[in-house]
Amino acid sequence: MRIARWSVDGEVGEGFVEGDRVVSFPRRLRVADVLALGLDAVRDLHREVEGETGAALAEVTLLAPVAPASVRDFVAFEEHVEGVSAGVEGKSDVAPEWYDAPTFYFGNPHTILGPADVLHPPVTERLDFELEVAVVIGGAPGVGESNLDAGAAASLIFGYTIMNDWSARDLQAREMKVRLGPSKGKDFGMSLGPWIVTADELEPYLDDDGFLAIRAEVFVNDELIGEDLVSNAGWPFPEFVAYASRNSRVVPGDVLGSGTVGNGGCLGELWGRNGALTPPPLVEGDVVRMVVEGIGELVGRVGAPVTAPAVPRARSRSRARRRAL
Repeated sequence: MRIARWSVDGEVGEGFVEGDRVVSFPRRLRVADVLALGLDAVRDLHREVEGETGAALAEVTLLAPVAPASVRDFVAFEEHVEGVSAGVEGKSDVAPEWYDAPTFYFGNPHTILGPADVLHPPVTERLDFELEVAVVIGGAPGVGESNLDAGAAASLIFGYTIMNDWSARDLQAREMKVRLGPSKGKDFGMSLGPWIVTADELEPYLDDDGFLAIRAEVFVNDELIGEDLVSNAGWPFPEFVAYASRNSRVVPGDVLGSGTVGNGGCLGELWGRNGALTPPPLVEGDVVRMVVEGIGELVGRVGAPVTAPAVPRARSRSRARRRAL
């Protein structure tokens, strides 16, 4: 099953994608509702709408398929870390700590973009994309949301979507020197889409070790820039979910990104390997197209940058411990 959100004539619809048509959920349910119900219940909903014609997919505008409760984005591809570190540190290096656990950062759920949205980045000289696959968490009655093992975590994976984690590498590089982040180098936009493909649809692609062996490609202005298998990640998706739940919670609507795939999954990796800004950073008018086997195609367009107010520098203070009398 494919789950989507769309707009038509100013109204938002949410439901199933059936071939070249979209069909609304019964009883005006929303994607958030069906995620909370879990995958088994959604199969029953799907049977309820069998035979309904809905609307032509070509006549609606697809939105981001989910309004995330939270966004976690991992850094799970060793090859990506090798390439990016070469550009940042001057040599290819994967810290020993990377192998210990699937590290992630929290993204911004308030700047999620859909397939039809145009990205308006901050002013940056190093705009980049990141090709990723994300899981969307759903409900599973009787399964806890905290301190999950991988088996319980797998039961919470409702489905998969494509993620483009847009990045301003120059802003990101500055703030990471403060040993915190990324923040403003990332939080201006993250694209999801074109829909959620339910987990059962991609089960045939799971290899013997539980990794999702699907092909992912990214094109800039129709030129192939990078390609990889998602199964080259250091951990399978259930272990991402389990780690996210450690001494915390995962809930329906959470989105967990795989991190950038290797072999050109972003420009930053290629800049590090090439020792130069080759291929060049993204600019206004560029079109980034991501194609992931079994899921579909997500297109992102770069629009004009947005100028923000100047940031004042830190003030030098006296470090006094008491107020002046």
